[in-house]
Amino acid sequence: MQTHTTTTPFGRRSISLGQILNQATAREMPKDAAVQKWQVFQHIREAKDLLGATDRSLAILNALLSFHRETELSAAGDLIVWPSNEQLAARANGMPPTTLRRHLAVLVECGLVIRRDSPNGKRFARKGRGGQIEQAYGFDLSPIVARAEEFAELADAVKSEKNAFRVAKERLTLLRRDVVKLIDTGIEERVPGNWGRVQQTYQAIIGRLPRTASRQLVDDICTDLHSLYTEIREVLETFAKTQDMDANESHSGRHIQNSNPDSQIESKGSFREKKEAGGTAAETDNVRSLPKRELPLGIVLDACPNLRDLAQGGEIRHWRDFLATVELARPMLAISPSAWREACDVMGEQHAAITLAAIYQRTEQINNAGGYLRSLTDRAREGKFSTWPMVMALLRSELDAKKPMEQESNPLNSSDNGGAAGGAGLEISDALRRTLSGGRRTPGFGGGPRNDG
Repeated sequence: MQTHTTTTPFGRRSISLGQILNQATAREMPKDAAVQKWQVFQHIREAKDLLGATDRSLAILNALLSFHRETELSAAGDLIVWPSNEQLAARANGMPPTTLRRHLAVLVECGLVIRRDSPNGKRFARKGRGGQIEQAYGFDLSPIVARAEEFAELADAVKSEKNAFRVAKERLTLLRRDVVKLIDTGIEERVPGNWGRVQQTYQAIIGRLPRTASRQLVDDICTDLHSLYTEIREVLETFAKTQDMDANESHSGRHIQNSNPDSQIESKGSFREKKEAGGTAAETDNVRSLPKRELPLGIVLDACPNLRDLAQGGEIRHWRDFLATVELARPMLAISPSAWREACDVMGEQHAAITLAAIYQRTEQINNAGGYLRSLTDRAREGKFSTWPMVMALLRSELDAKKPMEQESNPLNSSDNGGAAGGAGLEISDALRRTLSGGRRTPGFGGGPRNDG
């Protein structure tokens, strides 16, 4: 008896060109093809995203494979199974009928099974006199045999992509850690450089990273971070080598001078005579009195309160925040990058930032901020400028401005015992109050700016 193998579904279901191509692939597979069904099913599970399958549809495919009694699927054997919807739902953990039909359609669209519908849409098998199956209507599993190699290749591609994504995320984590710690090292060791701009560059790169990113985006961000990391590392290594060379030269210089003490004394005497002959006594005394200790961040912020308005959130908690805020103030003062780099090279980035903050505090009294910064840089290069007296002058002006207001509010507390300095707006220690009341002339705000900004 001649039978016909149907290629179209029952009822209003349509057939697509992709399904026709899938049927042709299954029909052209070798006659001796055979695969282990559960091994192929594992490959399909791993490549389900590339195939367009879902977890529910794979649960149904697992149930369909369980209705095939043999563990091996062979092109020479019978590859059609015909379970009812009730049987499928039972083996698919009680899936509702509507969900079952929807995900069966997904399996057909993905080309994992082929519908072999009967004239009335029922699934059954017709057997001959010898008990052999002559005609079966249901789901044909031949695509699993025909596309077994394709599924294995897709599974390998998915594994490779997952491994590459894992490596990319590890690289991103390591680069982020290295860049952040190298920036901190540059700031803490006072390596010359625009570290505020470097931090902004780092934040801009990391800001492109969403909560869930593709591997391509992670690779692009890693490339940018690696470039930034390379630049920072080269700057730090160059500075470290320079410091090491300076230390060696300094050690050799001390050894040579100690071997000729008469020459050393003569040199010191001639240098002292030149200094006294070339400068006034006031300048010499002023240079000798410049403090060498570091300024606390709190005192700098009390002296330059206007800088807080530029800070993100209005708070400056660390020197890192202070440097980043000063970087925002520099273009507002029309200070050229070259003048800023020169100041950082001569004073160090932290003291250059304190100087710029003080200029920003007195911006209404300074016509040319760039020229003024260059002038202070030249004085610092000659050893005639320190940020400490400049900050003390700003603190003294703040106290002088508060004193009349406090005397008006409390006439009984207007004595000369320092009560005005203890106002609610600015609290300082007794030692600092005595320093401020010393009346020492402060370099930095005494002379006019140089017009070469």
